[in-house]
Amino acid sequence: MIARLFNALGAPLLRFFQYLGEVVLLAADTFRSIFTHKLRWKLFFNQIVEIGLLSQLVVVITGAFTGAVFSAQTFFQFNKIGMGSATGAVVSVSICRELGPVLTALMVAGRVGAAMSAEIGTMKVTEQIDALRALAVYPTDYLVVPRALAMMVSMPLLVAECIAVGIAAGYFIAIFLLEINGTYYMANMVRWTRNRDIIMGLSKAFCFGVLIVFISCQKGLSAREGAVGVGRATTEAVVNASLAVLICNFFLTMLFNIIYPAGYQ
Repeated sequence: MIARLFNALGAPLLRFFQYLGEVVLLAADTFRSIFTHKLRWKLFFNQIVEIGLLSQLVVVITGAFTGAVFSAQTFFQFNKIGMGSATGAVVSVSICRELGPVLTALMVAGRVGAAMSAEIGTMKVTEQIDALRALAVYPTDYLVVPRALAMMVSMPLLVAECIAVGIAAGYFIAIFLLEINGTYYMANMVRWTRNRDIIMGLSKAFCFGVLIVFISCQKGLSAREGAVGVGRATTEAVVNASLAVLICNFFLTMLFNIIYPAGYQ
């Protein structure tokens, strides 16, 4: 009975640590390749376009409607206690710290992470990666490094765009639709939005980008069983990346509140 229980609990745990080890080893191999191999600039810029430029529409729409609805909901609650002018501060800080980075990361995981896993997984099951090795091309250097660097560059920019659009949308909803006094709205927003809030949002963006790219690439490189395996790897990549973003967000929030205490500007 006890042995059966340990087997039931131990097997998933061992698979999790094995998977975690594979992701860490891929990340270590990628960073080693970045500093020891020549960067393929054409592939890098292609991935910048694929990850950054083509994700802008999704990020802008996400940021705009998130800022708009959050501004409205905050006003509806704060106005009950006569604090409607504090809406700007709450919206700005929340989007900078949490909503902007997390929602952008989830959208990018769904759009870009799935594409990465599917593309690399298809190459794996059709033996194109074996062909790269036969041509003396290191797969990590050719496939993972350009995507990793492009994600590290693109994610902070996408999050900054999401934050800016979200704050602007919240402002227009508050001023022109909810008729909040614009002077008090802006004054409170500028007063309570600190440097640490912006640093926290952009730092989270970089960490989330690293998680998404390595989880997605690892799932693609480990795809098996033909088309069914590629579909399964793509689904698992999106789910795992999204869960990793949400879990990591909690620990990063705790860490940043230790590094930047309440009095930090």
